[in-house]
Amino acid sequence: MSNDYESDALLSEYLLLHYGNEDDGMPYAFGPRDALDFPQRCVDELLQKDVLPAEATALDVGCAVGRSALALSERCVSVTGLDLSQRFIDTAQAMADQGHVDHWIAEEGRIRTPRRFSVPAACKRERVSFRVADAMALPQDLGQYDVVMMANLICRTPDPARCLREGMARVKPGGQLLLTTPYTWLETFTASDAWLGAQDDSAARGWDGVAAILSIEFTLRHRQDMPFCIREHARKFQWSVADASVWVKHDA
Repeated sequence: MSNDYESDALLSEYLLLHYGNEDDGMPYAFGPRDALDFPQRCVDELLQKDVLPAEATALDVGCAVGRSALALSERCVSVTGLDLSQRFIDTAQAMADQGHVDHWIAEEGRIRTPRRFSVPAACKRERVSFRVADAMALPQDLGQYDVVMMANLICRTPDPARCLREGMARVKPGGQLLLTTPYTWLETFTASDAWLGAQDDSAARGWDGVAAILSIEFTLRHRQDMPFCIREHARKFQWSVADASVWVKHDA
């Protein structure tokens, strides 16, 4: 993973993506405000509540600064968030412990505006814990969970297929895997021969590669497009569309 994930600038962007208000995240009324609050929407729109057991547990792999893990705490009695970035995990744990973190948002050049980012009151912060871990080799002591989330992760790893299989192994029989990805294949993160589809000599796309791997042990329950928007500064934004899907693991 790039060292950028330890930087102040990336921390600012992810805090705003996860906890920012609407006016900061998209200060223009004509902008795509439906793309804001992506980590919360991942839980609200993808979690299959009708098959969620009582006393459910959840694992958020690639949790960044922790908003989806905290959102899962509203439905699950125990949630573990994992990320490879120590800076992100320290920030996520501070959110769970304190309920807020003070940082800044970028305006223009070196101009920054201080902000306090806070956890919504509905989240059960005491149910959530965070730790540093590599999605390519998840710790064996994790066990299995009723819900595993992998949001916008696989195309930021050196081996997306292996990353998927690591997540699959952590889902209990009958449990659900919540997956989102914009298939942004970049050789900065993933050698081109490890991309799932999108090769010069093939009509296959990322979805085809994902479905081929998951359908061996899982059944597709739901699929939708999910926009998200990352603010870099007051006049520059990354608008993207993730392919979001929910997979239920076959019973043993």
